[in-house]
Amino acid sequence: MSQDFLVELGVEELPPKALLTLSNAFTKGIEQGLKDNDLSFDGIKSYATPRRLAVVVNGLAEQTAINDVVNWGPPTKIAFDGDGNPTKAALAFAKKNNIEASDLTSENDGKADKLVFRTQAGGEAAVGFLESIVQQSLAKLPIAKRMRWGANRYDFVRPVHWLVMLLGSDIVDANILGLQADRLTRGHRFHCNDNISISHPNEYAAQLEAAYVMADIDARKERIREQVMLEAKTVNGEAVIDEGLLQEVTALVEWPVALMGRFEERFLSVPAEALISSMKEHQKYFHLVDQQQNLLPYFITVSNIESKDPAQVIDGNERVIRPRLADAAFFFETDKKTTLESKREKLKKIVFQAKLGTVFQKTNRVANLAKTIAEQINANQTQAERAGQLCKSDLVSEMVFEFADMQGIAGFHYATHDGEDDDVALAMNEHYMPRFAGDNLPTSAIGTVVALADRLDTLVGIFGISEQPTGSKDPFALRRASVGVLRLLVEQQHNLDLRELLALSFAQYAENDKPLPEGEAVIEQVLQYMLDRFRASYEEQKIPVEVFQAVSVKELSYPLDIDQRVQAVNHFRLLEESVALSAANKRVANILSKAGGNIASSIDDTLLQEPAEKALAQAVGAKQKELAPLFEARDYKAALTSLASLRGVVDNFFEDVMVMTDDDALKNNRLALLLQLRGLFFEIADISYLSATK
Repeated sequence: MSQDFLVELGVEELPPKALLTLSNAFTKGIEQGLKDNDLSFDGIKSYATPRRLAVVVNGLAEQTAINDVVNWGPPTKIAFDGDGNPTKAALAFAKKNNIEASDLTSENDGKADKLVFRTQAGGEAAVGFLESIVQQSLAKLPIAKRMRWGANRYDFVRPVHWLVMLLGSDIVDANILGLQADRLTRGHRFHCNDNISISHPNEYAAQLEAAYVMADIDARKERIREQVMLEAKTVNGEAVIDEGLLQEVTALVEWPVALMGRFEERFLSVPAEALISSMKEHQKYFHLVDQQQNLLPYFITVSNIESKDPAQVIDGNERVIRPRLADAAFFFETDKKTTLESKREKLKKIVFQAKLGTVFQKTNRVANLAKTIAEQINANQTQAERAGQLCKSDLVSEMVFEFADMQGIAGFHYATHDGEDDDVALAMNEHYMPRFAGDNLPTSAIGTVVALADRLDTLVGIFGISEQPTGSKDPFALRRASVGVLRLLVEQQHNLDLRELLALSFAQYAENDKPLPEGEAVIEQVLQYMLDRFRASYEEQKIPVEVFQAVSVKELSYPLDIDQRVQAVNHFRLLEESVALSAANKRVANILSKAGGNIASSIDDTLLQEPAEKALAQAVGAKQKELAPLFEARDYKAALTSLASLRGVVDNFFEDVMVMTDDDALKNNRLALLLQLRGLFFEIADISYLSATK
């Protein structure tokens, strides 16, 4: 037999950005609690609104599973004495299992005859577990800061007001957070602020919807999406629906009604990003664009009421947004009165890091380093230096002070207004790219070199003062900076030496009156830290760690070259021949390590005796000539694919040839042959590491 179970906790408005997390955690906690108590169920579903967290469990078993329990006791030969009377061991077993000694029985457990007591466990009523399961789930919710209310001793993320717990049609006798469970919930705060008596868990969502509450958070989100898109079509526009904003708006309303407002077209002279930021961050509005993706003078708000006079609601929202947009326009016009060059002087008063100087000094270092990197990739050095000097100037602008997410974007607009070169202006924004995992990379060479210089300067400086990340603490986002540098070098195909770039960055600190100690040690430390991020990124791509290890033993510092090798080795491991060849390479490595001494780099053809070693020597020689241009072109994938054809001659060699023969001349010549064979593979990576996965 089974019943549906409902629990709903009524609260004051929950933090919108935390609602989905709390709901998922509440459901997961109840699900785990049911499993821990051996209570089966058919399905479980979350419900959440600003005023409630709820879970419905379908087909919950009315009792725990009944299981057979077998308790084995001492062997029969020590459980009874010679007269057949129970010993202390038997009496203790009987007492432990709460039975009489006369009821003791014995069976063979497969090894010997032993006392045994068979019984059953389980069958407890499910209703007896529900209160503790709900309590434990609520106690484990990820709440950063709990609060108390009134004079009671309970705490939660917000004050609680009602509790519904039903098993089938019956109320569960439970008291949680000072609330006695009932069947009474509440409808919409304005449309139906009355008690609603829930008749059965499977009627929960429908009864609430009749009371102007969409309890299903996913359905509510999709209704909002649909309404917003329909509203946009009325003005031939397209609503830009940011998923994070959509989720937040969904968590703010119980009965969504999308309404469209308008703002004056004069505000469109302000950078669209500032207007969007104001509408999105402050008012939770969706903005509209035309077919060319230009911002339209409209916005869509989602109301929590179905007003009889929606024009009044729209007018209120227009009145609220107008001064915010006016502020943005004022900041923009004010900032344009001074150039980025003049703003840069204010950076002298802003500390980047106490031991590393001001932001102004940082821009000097970034500018010099960007100029050097630009030379290496054949970009315009003058523009790179200029972009580095100005890249942080917008941090002291009124616009960025009010809208923090405008940094870089504001700089682009101000640089354009100042008449800076187009690529310099573009770099003001692009040097922050990628801002997060999966973000776009800069489109310009100048944006790329400044992005590299900025991140390298931060990495070297912070490591130089021994403030590198520890555990989960990374206040200067060095992990993100490392991944950004690697992506810039690899995805944009810049084959630059990371060790050299770090050394150049290190040198900039001394040139700008902020010398760092232990240069070489710091450079190697930063390099290793960054390459470790490489390893993590490959794991995310489902590339086995052995593949990266096979390449990392070469101690390379060119990220693009490293990536090309990793991708080639990963392709090679999927070939049928890789199993035998990786094992053979491991065998060769072991033989060479045990041989010791100096092994000749060349082969004496006159000492080749066995057909198998002659065939291998001929194949190795041919491959050396064939692969030379592939190695030069860094076409490692083609090279390893070609080397796969050696499988047959390598297998024959190890089957037919004794390497460690008593004849030293033959032995040394064969070792030289193996050294050349291993060298062909080691030119790319040590594929013997792959044998660990075979």
